[in-house]
Amino acid sequence: MKIAVIATGGKQYLIKEGDTLKIEKLNKKKDSEVNFSKVLLISDGKKTEIGKPNVKGAKVTAKVLDEGRSRKVMVIKYKNKIRYKRTIGHRQHFTKIKIEKIVVGK
Repeated sequence: MKIAVIATGGKQYLIKEGDTLKIEKLNKKKDSEVNFSKVLLISDGKKTEIGKPNVKGAKVTAKVLDEGRSRKVMVIKYKNKIRYKRTIGHRQHFTKIKIEKIVVGK
């Protein structure tokens, strides 16, 4: 089984073929294909390649399943004894993808 570490949206994800995950929002339509070329590590169980910083020729292909917004996170600012209180809500946009194929390039 192949596993890889990809970087997207300022974060790193450990993935394998068939995984479903939520990543930072991409400007892609539903059912479209996405290619990730920032592959930091790739392994097939016997051989492991670590990129400097990326593995040359490696890419990960994924399919966009859905786009949406996550649950609301409440941010509260409060200062004691001066009657200051602010409440703000935030909902982060995300793209849900399914990993189709991990390709090792040479």
